[in-house]
Amino acid sequence: MTYFNSAEPILRWKQEDLDIQDLQGLWRINWQIGRLTLIQRFYTRIDLVFVFWGWIVAAMFAIAQFCPISWQIQAGFWTIVSLLGTAAMAYLSWFWVTVEKLRWLVYSWSVLIGIGLVLTDASIFYGWAAVLIRLCPLWLMLTAIGYFLMALGMRSRTFAIAALLHVSATVLLPSFSAWQFLFTGATISATLLLLAELQWDMRPPIDSDVLTPQQREFNRQQQQRRQLSGC
Repeated sequence: MTYFNSAEPILRWKQEDLDIQDLQGLWRINWQIGRLTLIQRFYTRIDLVFVFWGWIVAAMFAIAQFCPISWQIQAGFWTIVSLLGTAAMAYLSWFWVTVEKLRWLVYSWSVLIGIGLVLTDASIFYGWAAVLIRLCPLWLMLTAIGYFLMALGMRSRTFAIAALLHVSATVLLPSFSAWQFLFTGATISATLLLLAELQWDMRPPIDSDVLTPQQREFNRQQQQRRQLSGC
């Protein structure tokens, strides 16, 4: 028996037959002009976490790269935004991680974000030059650690690749010396937004004690539908 679920592709289009934990808080977009469909997408709460953080990171690093705003002001503002984002992450993902027995991933990401914020703010407000010149590799490596933990907990090749991608970006960073913030933000945010749009692989579903017998039966039926449809 392999550690990863090799029966699933690493990335694919999103599956339609979702489990209870994915259906809760599902957000659908269906933009039409007459009978012409412009955009038809859906996002689970986990997808929304990726979307929110993708745009937060994109804005954070783009402003650091291009805007002549005081670093102290930026640090204070983005610390508040990041703390709110962490709270939103916990709120949106809590039911899903509870069902999947992965609450520790929320705690792990919260700790990683906290470490990054403390080191970033301390380097800016206290003039820690050794840390200040390494903010981009710091955040890339913290993100890589988070994805590595997700790969282990979810038995996912997708997140293992995401972790390796961020480690590789750290190695390539010196080649973008004048554009390090832009390169870092693009790497982190593009990965998050891609994960929000596609279906990633993970271990087979589990029977969670959190769910009622009816909900567990519903999940089993959904799993059978996915198997029949090849998803």
